[in-house]
Amino acid sequence: MTTKIKFSWMVMLFVSSSFLLSCANDDEIAESLDNSISEFKHLRILVSDEVSSTLSLVNPSLNNAISFESRFPKSALYTSDSGRFGTIIHRDNNVTETFDTGLEFHGDHVDIKGTPKFGAMVGNSSKPTHFKSSLGEILTFNDGDGTLAVGKETDIHTAGATMTIVNAGLLAHHGAMAVFSNGTYAITEKDNTITGALPERVKIIDKTGTQLFASTIATNGIHGNASDGQSAVFGSASGILVVKSDGQQALIPHPQDFGTAWFGTILETATVGQFVGYTVAKGAYLINVVNNTVTPIFQNTNIMQCKVSYDKTTLGILLHSGNFISFNLATNTVATSEVNVIEATQTTSTQKPQMVLSQRFVYITSPTTGELIMVNTKNTADLRKIKVSDTPYRLSIMGFENNADH
Repeated sequence: MTTKIKFSWMVMLFVSSSFLLSCANDDEIAESLDNSISEFKHLRILVSDEVSSTLSLVNPSLNNAISFESRFPKSALYTSDSGRFGTIIHRDNNVTETFDTGLEFHGDHVDIKGTPKFGAMVGNSSKPTHFKSSLGEILTFNDGDGTLAVGKETDIHTAGATMTIVNAGLLAHHGAMAVFSNGTYAITEKDNTITGALPERVKIIDKTGTQLFASTIATNGIHGNASDGQSAVFGSASGILVVKSDGQQALIPHPQDFGTAWFGTILETATVGQFVGYTVAKGAYLINVVNNTVTPIFQNTNIMQCKVSYDKTTLGILLHSGNFISFNLATNTVATSEVNVIEATQTTSTQKPQMVLSQRFVYITSPTTGELIMVNTKNTADLRKIKVSDTPYRLSIMGFENNADH
């Protein structure tokens, strides 16, 4: 009996030791996997070129790219609300193209809906510039005549489809728009109280261009905007202009040390009521339109790129020095410590590296080497390069942060 008890204890000790060792090994394996992580299988990066009309569709998980030919070089790239489609804006040529990744999200997995290709729908408008996509629509604000061009994602493969022009009776200006969750638009307007191309006011219109709510606040210039569906936030020389879907308007003051600086870029986050404001003169700040606060995230005048991650939870900063740092927007704390990822770029350079970031990687164009550089944000020593076109110009994340198939 005594022998059996001793044997049982020995077995238990062996099993316990094996279990602890197994747990330790699992932790080591998990850490190893985290440090050599792959990008999501269904995520893509679309890259345009400055000199040629080449578009490169990068599959980071496979470390490769396939090429397409758009209508013109030097195009701006954006991603639709669904994540499936891309929008290619040729501002100087008055044309907007559409592109299909061939990936369709179904809640918990992704279906392959054909091969990547251009959509049939195009936009023909005067200097399409500012882009937004929400509620299944893609929109451009057309600087040449102050109109909107609106297209539906469901029409992208309809033969002969064109984006609809919405005329709200505006003067031509360098404008912007935002989409509310009720389907109406906040749109800038110019009243010529200041000189130059920037607008001074914002009004709300419906899909026909009919005014629903007039502007109640005049500013000394507007540039940059974002929306969470309930509030549209515009960068303004007079303060941060907040426009509610019911027509209410208010200004949030800039921080006291701003002087004449103001946010020319406003970015959306994953938190309702919270936005990122960026100005090269001061840095990046959290704007809370619920309690009307402006809180520093990263105060620095050497920022080259300031972008929110694809899931809108993280702010990535790329400095002219070539250093990268990121912040968790929910906690306003450092997510990736500052680290050098590329060579320094002169502030006078005509074509600077461009950046986007996913949950796992930051992607940076290299205009001089024709590469897309991807850096693992959990292990920045993990740096990879993918050959694209000779002079990459702009880029956009497309597809889905998901690995599951049907």
